[in-house]
Amino acid sequence: MVTELGWAYLGGMTVLFFFWVYGIVSFALDVKNLYIPKGRQFLRGRRRIKEEKEKEQEREDRERQLY
Repeated sequence: MVTELGWAYLGGMTVLFFFWVYGIVSFALDVKNLYIPKGRQFLRGRRRIKEEKEKEQEREDRERQLY
């Protein structure tokens, strides 16, 4: 038979388990909704800057060839 201390232990562990699961789910949702979009935005910005630099370099090369 489970004593009162055993029931308290089981209840406490159950509560802690739910907070633990809540933390994992919260972290996963933060990654999905916050960090992944920010990472994609960062990569898009880097690609755009790289493309602009390449276009500027091509324009400068064409200008040098004309003169």
